[in-house]
Amino acid sequence: MSDERRPESGPAPSGDARPASGGTPEAGSAKNSAAKGAALAREKLAQAKADAAKRGQLPRREPRRRATGPRRDFGDPQLFGRAITDLLADRGWEQPVAVGGVFGRWHEIVGPDLAAHTTPETFADGEVLVVADSTAWATQVRLLARTLVRRLNEELGDGTVQRVKVRGPQNGPRPSGGLRVTGSRGPGDTYG
Repeated sequence: MSDERRPESGPAPSGDARPASGGTPEAGSAKNSAAKGAALAREKLAQAKADAAKRGQLPRREPRRRATGPRRDFGDPQLFGRAITDLLADRGWEQPVAVGGVFGRWHEIVGPDLAAHTTPETFADGEVLVVADSTAWATQVRLLARTLVRRLNEELGDGTVQRVKVRGPQNGPRPSGGLRVTGSRGPGDTYG
């Protein structure tokens, strides 16, 4: 046996310091020290895992996943479209921006005839409010409501639009009866 001192916590090396294959003693000691180093590294790793388990910080069971594509540092510039997409996602603005895009392309989506007489006003809770410039066009949009919902969902994503509410012209119908004078109190004015 050799006179070298072994660490008490480490595993005992097998064999003596002489090379097994009849090589030089220096080559044998290099192999032996490499084996000692590997054994010491395994021991330290096991000790670190045990300490982590005591603290409740267990090592990962599955290997780390590598990101696909080239790696980008935080300070590196990025494509403008990608930056805008990330901003919209961070702020939760995807749906309002998509609805605004549909309102901006209303002419392309519903066709030139319907777009000439209708305007999308608001979108809230799955309901699009469409304003028509006459009662006839308001009725036409009401008849086309299912088709319009389907077409809008093709643009915005399935289930985004659930209803189309139609509002006709804002000036009400002309009151029936005779003409009235503003500020009059009715037929009682004419009697003394």
